[in-house]
Amino acid sequence: MPSKNVKCVGLVERIGMDDAIFNHEKGTEKHKEILPIKSHEDGLRKVASTLMDPIIGVVTSVDAIDAVGHRVVHGGSKFTQTVRITKTVKDNIRELFDLAPLHNPANLTGIEIAETIFKKATQAAVFDTAFHQTMPQEAYQYAIPKKYLEESKIRAYGFHGTSHKYVSEKAIEYLGEKSQKIITIHLGNGCSMAAIKEGKCIQTSLGMGPANGLVMGTRAGDIDQSVIFYMIQKLNMTAEEVNHVLQKESGLQGLTGYSDLREIQSQAQHGNTDCSNALELTAARIKKYIGSYIAVLNGVDAIVFTAGIGENSSVMRAMSCKNMDGLGIEIDPDKNTTRSKEIRIIQKEGAAVKIVIVPTNEEIEIAKQTFALLQ
Repeated sequence: MPSKNVKCVGLVERIGMDDAIFNHEKGTEKHKEILPIKSHEDGLRKVASTLMDPIIGVVTSVDAIDAVGHRVVHGGSKFTQTVRITKTVKDNIRELFDLAPLHNPANLTGIEIAETIFKKATQAAVFDTAFHQTMPQEAYQYAIPKKYLEESKIRAYGFHGTSHKYVSEKAIEYLGEKSQKIITIHLGNGCSMAAIKEGKCIQTSLGMGPANGLVMGTRAGDIDQSVIFYMIQKLNMTAEEVNHVLQKESGLQGLTGYSDLREIQSQAQHGNTDCSNALELTAARIKKYIGSYIAVLNGVDAIVFTAGIGENSSVMRAMSCKNMDGLGIEIDPDKNTTRSKEIRIIQKEGAAVKIVIVPTNEEIEIAKQTFALLQ
């Protein structure tokens, strides 16, 4: 930094298992190991030792690391920007465990382990919710007694903010300053959309937790709350059981038995009607949000697709933009199916709305914000 020259990249998968996967790349050199990694601490210590490896490493000691950037999913209303991590910051992250029980505890664990390994480094917290804190009150407040907002901080916070921020800025840079009304569509196992005006988020599809909005890998997205009460009162399910169904057994998984969109697309091509229906339902939900965000923005200059599905599924992009020419949204079939890892436009020639694929890079965004803290 600030040259953004990537020295190495890596990933630790299947933590807690005997056959965990450790990947490390330095330039064109690729290193992969299958080994037991019982905990996040074991994983991070493996990362540190690899960074200092005399052959495939990139630094001579942990003291060469000036700062460590941590993704923290939920920052509540307390954090609107990246911060240096202190005891108070960690206590605040801990207080938000209930709002992100699957993420914040693990995020804090990563911070505390990094503090023991990179003892001289500045530890920085980059919050997934921070970018959405510019939403106006009508976008984040729920229509319930206001005491729940004031006393319990029940409101919409939004997620994937690091990604939405990165790709919207890249789209503006690519298309020019005139592109000030943008809809970003982050499609992965978790999915969300954001309406962005003049670089600021004014509405997003995820709310207090990362469960509503679009259809996701295992999450239902938007659902009538009456369904929840029916499942509890008529089906004799506990609140915990209902939450498990909506978070872990719904979405694409619940509709098809598969959570991976690639498998669903393949099955649909071979006549699986459940998979075909799931694709239609997913696209319909995206189109519904596109329409509502055009209303919120009073028009749209560009629609941005990003993340694993958004960047790679020409099928989902085509279905999400189908029959929307009345709104100026027309996708070019040939451009849409052309494979590339670069930023590119895929709308028809002369279409009013730009359709852009922007590969997200949350790591670079985290590094950029962390580096800014050192200045």
